[in-house]
Amino acid sequence: MIAPVTAVFAAVTGLLLLVLSAQVVKYRIKYRQGLGVADDPEFEAAVRAHANLIEYAPLGLIMLGIAEVNGVPATLIYWTGMALVVGRILHAWGMINGKGQPHKARMVGILLTWLAILVAAGLLLWNVWQVYG
Repeated sequence: MIAPVTAVFAAVTGLLLLVLSAQVVKYRIKYRQGLGVADDPEFEAAVRAHANLIEYAPLGLIMLGIAEVNGVPATLIYWTGMALVVGRILHAWGMINGKGQPHKARMVGILLTWLAILVAAGLLLWNVWQVYG
């Protein structure tokens, strides 16, 4: 069993994680601080953008992978994955550029992420019902 559509989204999410990690490392070096954020809102925004990706992306990718392996049509996996990845990119961009303050990209990003997780949950439940219902 392979999940090539989910694999592409996982790869892109992994690259995003490295970009966000580099942002955090930049501030850790600048302030010589292993923990905390040195009372710098930009540093805190970078840490939260990174952490928020870690909080949401794994579950979304796991759900997509299970749905794909279970035979949910690739088109549905593709569009749900696009919403997840675009949502995560927008959220991170809005968080960093908004310095942690409300930002349109951040809000749209979280809504897309939530929508992707909701749709993935629906696809999984629909798939199980189709097979066992």
